[in-house]
Amino acid sequence: MGIYNLVSVLGLLVLMAIAWALSRQRGRVNVRCVAAGVALQLALGAVVFLAPPSRAVFAWINDLTIEVLAACQAGQAFVFGSLADPEAVGGFSLATQALPLIIFFSALMGLLYYAGIMPAIIRAFAWVFSRAMGISGAESLCAASNIFVGIESVTAVRPYLQRMTRSEFCTILAAGMATVAASTMAVYVSMLSAVLPGIAGHLVSASILSVPAAILMAKILYPEDGQPVTGGTTARFDIEREPGPLEAVIAGAMAGVKLVVGVVALLIAFVGMIGLADLVLGWIHDGLSLAKILGYAFAPLAMVIGVPWADAPLAGQMLGVRMVATEIPAYLRLQAALESGSFTSPRSGMIVAYALCGFAHVASLAIFVGGTAALAPDRRNDIAAVGPRALLAATLACLMTGAVAGTFFVG
Repeated sequence: MGIYNLVSVLGLLVLMAIAWALSRQRGRVNVRCVAAGVALQLALGAVVFLAPPSRAVFAWINDLTIEVLAACQAGQAFVFGSLADPEAVGGFSLATQALPLIIFFSALMGLLYYAGIMPAIIRAFAWVFSRAMGISGAESLCAASNIFVGIESVTAVRPYLQRMTRSEFCTILAAGMATVAASTMAVYVSMLSAVLPGIAGHLVSASILSVPAAILMAKILYPEDGQPVTGGTTARFDIEREPGPLEAVIAGAMAGVKLVVGVVALLIAFVGMIGLADLVLGWIHDGLSLAKILGYAFAPLAMVIGVPWADAPLAGQMLGVRMVATEIPAYLRLQAALESGSFTSPRSGMIVAYALCGFAHVASLAIFVGGTAALAPDRRNDIAAVGPRALLAATLACLMTGAVAGTFFVG
């Protein structure tokens, strides 16, 4: 194990120490939950990076994902023609090559839910999280759902929302913002597959790793001080099943369209705001930009999770941009950095790819708080109150996932 691997190990402790220092009730932190969360992360990290059989499995997942992406581009080519071909347009196009993938994968997820495949997988993950970390059945079910979907995961526990504790709300919000939906993960894979080998398998593992990280960070920042209704029990999966497979595909595709519109709106708004901020900062000092400020602000955290100091300011820019402008612009910066060889070490790109794999940004906070409050309007104040801590927990969880990757990455 090299020096930077040891730095990543220490980074796990530093991130948890930050959460403990900011905890609402330090004396009530559940040590079992924290220890089990770290153990689950390290075990999965070792499986992904060190175990030859599992590496073959994740390589198969990566290859399968790439093949599915290539196959679904037939629909994009039919609609957009040559604009869907990177070689024809001379490079990557977010609008015609990546965002349409959201529609396809949303439709595919709808079909998998109808077939009962996704609910079975989610219940299995929920059982592991509930038994190992000692959290309530509703928390574990919602957190497990976030491995595959976004804000829709909250609907899986709709019957329990009215009676949830504030700690439970913090956990489900943090898990939602620390992970990414399968539909948007496809966008990241399309960006990075040419510059980061095996990225699809790594992003799948990153989304799984971030669930126990989000749970433990939420339970440190907002420990349980009530009596969860589903404590020690299994929550019922509340999902509306479409009447047939065709209806499931149509419903999924329409949901994907709404998601694409939302993503485009957020990108236009937040990236535009960054451009405006850069204009103002340029007036104050020539060459000053928001990305540079964020880079230096997040550089210490990048270094803590195992990024070499020479690469920390650049990695910090990506982490900071994710916080204020969503993860897609951050991944675009990562793609550009990998293509230009801007990182001095290959471990930097891998750690950042893991750490960026989450909806931990300001826009997502509004989406998750608003979406959850819409399902439980009587608890709106409680949900809004824990929102900022949930965003902090999600941010620390994503960094923790990056640190786990740094712990086991050897080149």
